[in-house]
Formats: sequence, structure tokens, C-alpha cells
Amino acid sequence: MPFKSKAQRRKFAELLVKGEISPETYEEWNRSTGRAKLPERLHPEAVTTRKRKAKPKRAKTKLRRAKTKPKRARKAKPRRS
Repeated sequence: MPFKSKAQRRKFAELLVKGEISPETYEEWNRSTGRAKLPERLHPEAVTTRKRKAKPKRAKTKLRRAKTKPKRARKAKPRRS
């Protein structure tokens, strides 16, 4: 079975040095991989992005409505004296 990434190849080399796998196993995997260009990692770590600060809200401008009807004049209230 061939290696899937450079990291996996390094891990198997480490296991070979520790004596946890046999040299034949490592060589079998190495031969089956050949000269294939391997990625550094099969599943790269997700890149975390910095959260953006919220933009300050703008003051809403009042929309002017088209005048369709003239406003009614209010009746003047009598003043108390």
C-alpha cells in the first residue's frame, strides 16, 4: 500500500527507527509509492480566520414621501387665562 502523504512517510520512518515496524514493511510501502509527488498532509488543518468587527450602524435618513394630500389645518385651541 503506498504512502498517501509526506507526513505519513515520516511517521513510518520514525516507527522504523523505533523498531515498531520491520524494514521490509517500510521498503514495501516505499517501493509501491515510487516517485509520486505527495502532499505535505492529506487533510490540512482548517485555517481559522479572525472575526471582523461589525461596522457601526449608520443613522437612517428619513425618506420623504411624495405629497399626495395636503395636511389638514389644526383648529386653534382657546388659551386659558
